[in-house]
Amino acid sequence: MVADRAIVVAGAGAIGCFVGGMLAASSRRVALLVRPRVKTEIERFGLRLTDFDGSEKRLGAGQLALSEDPAIFHSAGIVLVTVKSADTADVADQIAQHAPQDAVIVSLQNGVGNVAVLRERLGGRRVLAGMVPFNVVAMGEGRFHRSSSGDIHIGEDAENTAGTLSVPGLNVRASGDITGVQWGKLIINLNNALSALSDRPLAAQLANRDWRRLFADQMAEGVAAMTAAGITPVSPMPIPVRWIPTLLRLPDAIFNAILGRTMKIDPEARSSMWQDLKQGRKTEIDYLQGAVIALAEQNNVAVPLMRRIVALIKEAEAAGNGPPGLTPQQIRGAA
Repeated sequence: MVADRAIVVAGAGAIGCFVGGMLAASSRRVALLVRPRVKTEIERFGLRLTDFDGSEKRLGAGQLALSEDPAIFHSAGIVLVTVKSADTADVADQIAQHAPQDAVIVSLQNGVGNVAVLRERLGGRRVLAGMVPFNVVAMGEGRFHRSSSGDIHIGEDAENTAGTLSVPGLNVRASGDITGVQWGKLIINLNNALSALSDRPLAAQLANRDWRRLFADQMAEGVAAMTAAGITPVSPMPIPVRWIPTLLRLPDAIFNAILGRTMKIDPEARSSMWQDLKQGRKTEIDYLQGAVIALAEQNNVAVPLMRRIVALIKEAEAAGNGPPGLTPQQIRGAA
């Protein structure tokens, strides 16, 4: 049976190592498909999982299987896809070649287009969309730190894959509208680029009204594009998406009081796009802002601020000097 086989994490970076490690800590059989650097790090230091709430779990390298070879998919009952969006097609081909036909494939990636790529390349296999609301920072020496709150959501299925993956400290919920959930996460993820351009921790950035107004204006463009396309995003927070731009524009004291009840953010939390610029890697801007811009073009909606933010991220990628530390005023420019 699928449930008796391994949960294989395809592309275990920060999210993949944290999720896989939490599953292994609850005695799930887990295997990680990793890059050589990550494999060496875990073999040397083990896996240390820390959380914004102060909790910590430690695993020895022997508590999960580590491999650079996609043949590790042979043992999979569930495959958790955590690679960057640009690598989805390649990992899908590896899964198709090596994984059992009845393995369940779950996308835990940013953006909204990865499931379509997986389904196209995996034929009739069962592919479920998912959404990870929290940030994980790779701290080095085998430590992966969850720096914000929230439960993972995946699409409902008859086998209750969500229930199989839910363990203490890592809640996984089934959703009947996972497409709406993904678009809701994407609209929040538009802030990833602002976090990267600011070179500030997320909590410090969101505590500043000028940064929040910039986020609100970008989000308003995104909501307009989604509305024109007939898409209803499901908020990952207990606040409707249409209210969030107004909330972001509130004075600091009022905003902080509301945010403190809805989402926990570690003082040092950083976005994945910030990490990409810091490491000199290509970002996922084309799969976040890029997806919204494509909607806007299809429906004749103007998104000038979003276009400028994309241009600034691409400039930072090309420069290779890490997060540029821009101000809100510099980002607005002529937008």
